Amino acid sequence: MSRYVLEATGIGVRFGGIQALRDARIGVRPGEVCGLIGPNGAGKTTLFDVVSGIRRPDAGRVMLDGTDVTRRSPVWRARHGMRRTFQRQQLFGQLTVADNLVVAQEWRGGGGGLVADVLGAPARRRRETARRERAADVLRTCGLDALAPEYAGALPVGRARMVELARALADPPRVLLLDEPASGMTADERQQLSAVIRHLADEQGCAVLLVEHNVAFVMELCARVVVLDLGTVLAEGTPAEVRADARVREAYLGTTA
Repeated sequence: MSRYVLEATGIGVRFGGIQALRDARIGVRPGEVCGLIGPNGAGKTTLFDVVSGIRRPDAGRVMLDGTDVTRRSPVWRARHGMRRTFQRQQLFGQLTVADNLVVAQEWRGGGGGLVADVLGAPARRRRETARRERAADVLRTCGLDALAPEYAGALPVGRARMVELARALADPPRVLLLDEPASGMTADERQQLSAVIRHLADEQGCAVLLVEHNVAFVMELCARVVVLDLGTVLAEGTPAEVRADARVREAYLGTTA
């Protein structure tokens, strides 16, 4: 079995005459926080789309827990423990923060019809109570419990980003994909985000893979960093190794970084 809980290898994606990804690779181990960085247009989000099942690659494969999931749907991957956030906020703005987390657990569903409505009422109430309790626990972990009754659409950007993270955790993940999670956050909010991610990895063994333009945030948080440039992996290693790589400094960080 692979040492990675999530691994993508040999990934190729073409948009017409443009080769967006060429033999790209990424992997993350249980309990690890791995960062994916690179210049604009490097292919980071495209690779995320492939890993999460939104886009099917022209070449390569994606493995989840040793199973080839390249042709599996995002829903199938979610049912097997994968969660993702997006660059563009995806909250249900007309629901409260707490309800956003409850809805995130509804997809497992269960029951239906008039008979189920009558005979299944106690079971539905128990499920609802359990979901509410889980939502409250996650909000406390994320430092958001005071926001539970607030409408999500009224939140400032940084708080909304944290609620998106909390919603991704409502149904506990084994693999968490975060696309620009620190975008729009203050320094204090980034510190809070970092603490929650570290807790997930260290205490719950969650594998975390994140794309982020804030290089300082990535270098401080991640144990390992992968650098994409023009759709291929330019470098991979610890933050210190990546910083010291002359190719990375020239392509992305700047020659005097």
